[in-house]
Amino acid sequence: MSETVNFSDVGRLPLPGDNVAIATRDLPAGSVVARGNERFALSHTVLEGHRFVCAPVPAGGNLLSWELPFGVARVDLQPGDYVINEKMLAELRIRNLDFELPEEPNFTDARHEYILDEAAFKTGEQVALTESPGTFQGFDRGPARGSGTRNFIVILGTTALTGSFARELAARFKTQAEELPNIDGVVAVAHTEGGTDERPNNCELVLRTLAGFMTHSNVGAILAVDSGPGPIDNDALKEHLDANDHPIGDVPHAFFRHERSRAVDLDRAAEIVADWLPMVNAMERTDRPIAHLKLAMQCGGSDAFSGISGNPLSSEVAREILRHGGSANLAETTELIGAENYVLNNVRDIGTARAFLNQIERYERLAQWHGQSAEGNPSGGNLLRGLYNIVVKSIGAAMKKHPDVRLDRVVEYGEQMTDPGYYFMDSAGNDLESIAGQVACGCNVVHFITGNGSITNFPFVPTVKIVTTSGRYELLSNDMDIDAGRYLEGESMERLAREAFDYTIEVASGLQSVGEAAGHSQVQLWREWRQDKDGGVEKVLNAPKPDGRPTAVPEIGSVADIDLSELRFPAWRSGDHIALERVGLIAPTSLCAGQIAQGIVDRLNAAPMPPGIDRFAALPHTEGCGTSRGYAEDLFVLTMIGYLRHPAVARALLLEHGCEKTHNDEFRVNLKKRGIDAANFGWASIQNDGGIEAVTGRVMDWFQSGSVPNSALALPERGCVVDQPQQRGRQPRPGTYSDARGLEVAAAGPEDGTQPRSGAPHKEEVNLNTIRLGIIVREAPPNEAAAGISAALTTIVNAGGSVAIAENAVIGNASGFASLFEVARASSPAGSPGVSARPSEPCGGTPQEPAAGTAALPTLAYGQAIEQPGLHVMETPTRHLLEITTGLGGTGVDAIVVLGAGIDTPGNPMLPVIPCTWDCDAQLDNTLAIRLRPESGSGTVARDFLTGLTNALTSWTSGPKPPIAATDFQMTRGWLGISL
Repeated sequence: MSETVNFSDVGRLPLPGDNVAIATRDLPAGSVVARGNERFALSHTVLEGHRFVCAPVPAGGNLLSWELPFGVARVDLQPGDYVINEKMLAELRIRNLDFELPEEPNFTDARHEYILDEAAFKTGEQVALTESPGTFQGFDRGPARGSGTRNFIVILGTTALTGSFARELAARFKTQAEELPNIDGVVAVAHTEGGTDERPNNCELVLRTLAGFMTHSNVGAILAVDSGPGPIDNDALKEHLDANDHPIGDVPHAFFRHERSRAVDLDRAAEIVADWLPMVNAMERTDRPIAHLKLAMQCGGSDAFSGISGNPLSSEVAREILRHGGSANLAETTELIGAENYVLNNVRDIGTARAFLNQIERYERLAQWHGQSAEGNPSGGNLLRGLYNIVVKSIGAAMKKHPDVRLDRVVEYGEQMTDPGYYFMDSAGNDLESIAGQVACGCNVVHFITGNGSITNFPFVPTVKIVTTSGRYELLSNDMDIDAGRYLEGESMERLAREAFDYTIEVASGLQSVGEAAGHSQVQLWREWRQDKDGGVEKVLNAPKPDGRPTAVPEIGSVADIDLSELRFPAWRSGDHIALERVGLIAPTSLCAGQIAQGIVDRLNAAPMPPGIDRFAALPHTEGCGTSRGYAEDLFVLTMIGYLRHPAVARALLLEHGCEKTHNDEFRVNLKKRGIDAANFGWASIQNDGGIEAVTGRVMDWFQSGSVPNSALALPERGCVVDQPQQRGRQPRPGTYSDARGLEVAAAGPEDGTQPRSGAPHKEEVNLNTIRLGIIVREAPPNEAAAGISAALTTIVNAGGSVAIAENAVIGNASGFASLFEVARASSPAGSPGVSARPSEPCGGTPQEPAAGTAALPTLAYGQAIEQPGLHVMETPTRHLLEITTGLGGTGVDAIVVLGAGIDTPGNPMLPVIPCTWDCDAQLDNTLAIRLRPESGSGTVARDFLTGLTNALTSWTSGPKPPIAATDFQMTRGWLGISL
C-alpha cells in the first residue's frame, strides 16, 4: 500500500502562486500526497530538492517557482507528475540510482526576455539607517583603506609562474606567525593568470584584481613576486596602482623579482617578510564601525533550497549591515540571468538598471563567442540537488538581495567599492573566481551559501559557510558554520537572522570561522577568455583531430659515436613498459577538491609506504567546477585520464568535491567509453563522505589496505583495461598486489633479494631507447645547439623511444631545430592540408591557420596518452607554460625537458621537469638541469644532451624529489573554454 503523506511535511512552495512544489525529502513513486481536500499520487520517485506538480499545467503553460516562469510544459501536467527536463534526465541517467526514471522529459526550459520599461521606472529606496550604529573589533587602516577584519602578511604571486614560490615562502613562516598574537598568518595568494609573454584578453582585469589585493584592509603587509618582464608583472602592477589612486603608500609592501636561484631568492625574500613581523604584530584590534564591513555574498554547490533558506538568511544579514552604514556585494552575472525582474524591483536609478542589464548582455555575448550560453552553468551537483536550469538557479541566487534592499551600484570585476550601499559586481558564475573579484572590490567578510556543502575559503578574508538544509549541515558540521535548514524545520527567519548577524560580527572581530580553523583556502581569478568576437568556434571544432599515430622522423642523423645502451638509469620495468617510480595518485575531479587531495598526500607521505608505492602525489588544478561544457571539459577529462593511465601510477583514486560538473560519475562514464574498468580505481567524495576529516580517513585507509590498485606498469596498450568481474573482490596474497586487470603481481623488486616473476614490476637498469620524453621549447636554441638537440632526439626515436613535442614550440630562429618539427605530408590524415588548422595566435579574434610548412599537424590531442612509440606532436591550444607542461604529462611521458628554461620553470607533481640551458650565466639550482655548450659543436651538444638527460633521470629515481611547494599543475581551457 502506498504511503500517504501531508503536503506540508514533504513539499515546499517558495510563493503561494507556484504550480510546482519542491520535495523536502526523497519521495518514492506512488506516494500519495494529501493537500487540503485533494489527494494525488507521485508518478515517479522524486528526489529531495526536485519538483512535482501541485496544480494542473496545460501543455504550453508555464511552470512557476517564486511565481516566476522557468519552463514550459510539453504535455498536460497533473498534480503528482514529476517535473523533469532533458538536462536533468541526462544527468540522472549517469548516476547510480536504484529507481526507474521517466522515459521522456515533460517540460522544456524557458527564459522570458526582460525589457526595462523606462517610462514606468520608479526610483527605489534603501533601508533606513539605524539610530544606534554598532561596532566590531577590527584593524584601523586609515581613512583610505577603512577597517580590516584580519591582519595578514600576504605573499602574492604576481603571475602563475611565481605561485609555487609564494607558497614555499609563506610556508617558512607558518609556525612563527602562529606564535604572534596579532598576526592572523602569512599566506600565499597564487593564481592561474599571466603565464605567457603575450598580453591576455583579461590583462586589465587581472591587474585591477591584484591591485585590490595589494591595498585590501585585511592586509598588514604584502610582498608581490614576479619572475621577469611581461604584460602582467610588478612594473605593470605598480603602474596600475598609481594610475588608479590606490592607497599603496598606506600598506607596508615590496615588489620582488625572482631572478636568481630559487634557494637564494627564497632567503632574500624571507628577510623582507621577517622584518615586517614585529611591525605587523604591533597592530591591534580596536572598536571599528560596522559601517566599515563589506560583505561578499556568494553561493556555490547550490541546491533547490538555496533560494528558500540559505540565500534569504544571508540577505537578512546584508540588510542589517546596510542599516549600520555598511556595504554588501552580489555577484555572478551568469546566475542572475532569468532573474532580472526580481533584481530590478528596487534600484537606485535608471542608469543603475541599465548598467546591470548591460553586464548581462555583455556576458551573454562573451559566451556566444565561445559557442556557449548560460545554460552551461548548472553543474552536475546543482542538477542532482534540484536546479533544473539557469533560470530556476538564478531565481534562487537572486534571493541574496532582500526585497527591502535597493541595488545602488554596478561595478566591474574587482572595481573598488568606495561608498556604502548594495552593489552588483560583474563576474563569472564560478564561485571562486567571483569571490576573488569581490575581495579585490574591498569585501572583508564573505558569506558562502551552499546546498551541497562546499568547503570554500579565501586566504585572507574570513568565510562564513551557510548550509541550506539541516541534513547536509549534520553530515558536514565539522566544515560548516551556520545551519539555515532550521528555517525549513520551523524556526523563524527573524531568529536565525539575529544569530547569523551576531556570528558574522564575531567572525569579523577575530573569531575563526570553521574553514579558517581547518586551514583550508583557495584562490582563482576570473580566467582568460580567448575569443573576443564571433567566428572562431566552428574553425576550432572542425579542425583535424589527431589520430595518435607517430609522424615521420626527418633525416637529421643520429649521434653515431654514442651507444644508447651505455646510457642507463634505474627504473621499474614490467614487460616492455618502464616507469621511473611507482606513485600513489590522488586525482581531484575539481578545483575545490585539490587542496584536500594535497593535504591527504602530505599525510600519506609522512606515514610508512604501502607495498608497491614509492611516494604519493596529488594533482590540484583549477577545473571541474565553473568552466564551460563541451570543448574545454573534453580537454580536462582527456588530460586527467591520461594521468590516471600514466605508467608511473601504481594506484589511483579520484576525489570529488561533490557538487562539480565533472564529478566521479562523469569520470566513470568517460572511463567506460575508453574501455577502462572504473573498478580498478578508488573513489571518494568530500561532501558525500562526511567532510574533510572523514574523507581523509577513508582515502588513507584505501591506499593502506593494498586492495585493487591501478598498475599501469603491467597493462597492455598503456593502461587500456577490460572488465574481468570474476577477479574483483579477491584479496591479494601477502607480498603481492592486484593490478588493474585483477591479476596478482609481486610487490617486491630485486632490491630485496627476490627474483621477480615474469611480467611483474621490478627495478632494473634501463637505457634511453625505452624513454618517453616530452619537449617544450621556451626559447629557441642557437643553431649549433639546435642541430645537436635534434640529433639527440632523433637518436632516441630511431632506437625505439618516443618524443612528444609541444605543437607551439618556438622553431623559427633555429633552422637546424626546425627540421625536427616538419612532418612529411604523406603522414598526414587523408584530405588534411598537412598543417594544423588550429589557431596560431595566443588570444582574441578569429583563429587563423598557420602558414603552410610552419607547423606540424599534431599527432596527439592535448593530454592524450601515447599509444604508439615514435615522434609525436601534441596540440597546445595555449601558450601558458604551466598548461603545456600539464598537457605533456598527460601523454604518459616519463620526463619533460624545457629548452631555454628559466628559474621560474614549473615542476610537475608526477614527473621530472628538466630545465635545459645553453646560457652559462643561467640561474638554475635544479640538480636535474642540462647545461649545453653550443660553441663545442653539434656533435658534442648531442652527446652532452643525452648524457645530461641520463644523469637527470638517475638523480630523479635515486635521490630526493623537489619540495611539493615547488610544483604546479594547471589545465588549459583551450580556445573555447570560459567561466560560466
